[in-house]
Amino acid sequence: MSTNDPTDAIRESMTRGERVRGAARTLRNPRSASWIADETEVSAKTARKYLDQLVEDDVLQRIERGGQTLYCIDQLMATYREIAALQREHDRESLTDALESMRGKITEWKATYDVETPGELRGSIADIEDADETAERREIASEWEHLADRIPVVQAALNEYDWADERDGLPA
Repeated sequence: MSTNDPTDAIRESMTRGERVRGAARTLRNPRSASWIADETEVSAKTARKYLDQLVEDDVLQRIERGGQTLYCIDQLMATYREIAALQREHDRESLTDALESMRGKITEWKATYDVETPGELRGSIADIEDADETAERREIASEWEHLADRIPVVQAALNEYDWADERDGLPA
């Protein structure tokens, strides 16, 4: 099956394990092994094999729901990895600046729109007739939600910066 779509060529060059692992790392909602198998064009048994390996590696979480085994990203481990990456890729000053910037934007939006939450900002759209203003408020509410999710992660990276820096400096 040869097509001109470059993604088909990439997919064909990947092993079954690479396809399953790649798809699994994008799971935001719990999915079954058979769903992953369909998405990656492998058997359910093969999908289960690689998904179970990812569970053992603390990448995925296995959930039993309604007699069915589902898999999704292990959010706790993903957050730990993200904190570690922030600490390794940014110095303390740049993390502090980023945290200050995020909080500043939220404070500015609260004052500009006289609201306390992204939900209130979305609710204010009902009173707006200008399509551009409506679109702007939706976009800001979405960015606000994103920043509200990011702030605790950046804050955790800062809180544990010295500890992580000390641990990274230890000889093997």
